[in-house]
Amino acid sequence: MSAELDSLLRQGLADLGLPLSDEQIAALLAHQALIAKWTRVYNLTAVRDPREMLTHHLLDCLAAIPALRRRLGVAPQQVLDVGAGAGLPGVAWAIVQPHWQVTCVDAVAKKATFIRQVAAELQLPNLRAEHARVEDLRPLPWTLITSRAFASLPDFVSLTRPLLAPGGWWVAMKGRAPDDEQAGLPADIAVEAVEPLAVPGLRAERCLVWMRQS
Repeated sequence: MSAELDSLLRQGLADLGLPLSDEQIAALLAHQALIAKWTRVYNLTAVRDPREMLTHHLLDCLAAIPALRRRLGVAPQQVLDVGAGAGLPGVAWAIVQPHWQVTCVDAVAKKATFIRQVAAELQLPNLRAEHARVEDLRPLPWTLITSRAFASLPDFVSLTRPLLAPGGWWVAMKGRAPDDEQAGLPADIAVEAVEPLAVPGLRAERCLVWMRQS
């Protein structure tokens, strides 16, 4: 199975035009293996099949990287992953963007503990976890705040507004374009782009919603 997953991941990365080192690929697969191991006790994800986990979790998170690189360039980012759960997308982004500093926050203690364990086992000095409600975090501030299946766009922005650096971006990972949610955003929040994503092996709509304060 490990050889099959390695092959499937490499094919997916090729489809995304996202070349990674053998070490990064090994780290991504190790993260998935840790999710599977911990899920047997802590139920981190409802997805249990390793192949589905690869497409629904790893490749789903990695599909955003080419878009992030195009818009953000090579500048270092301070990233906050809100409601990070099993570290999706935060851990994957920390692996493939080692010059980014990634903080994963979750209100569930076991999930923050899991991400700390991942950071230790995979030796990711640019990854940290916070066990907290996002509204209780102290501003860093972060230049990029992201979420995946966390909340509606208005709630996401409202909860994290004090944490975003001036000129920073909110990037929400969504399924289909959330037109109804956009209508509920405050007047001073501009949706700069809704960027469709194609996830290898996943027949489902995905997009990134880019927002910033106007």
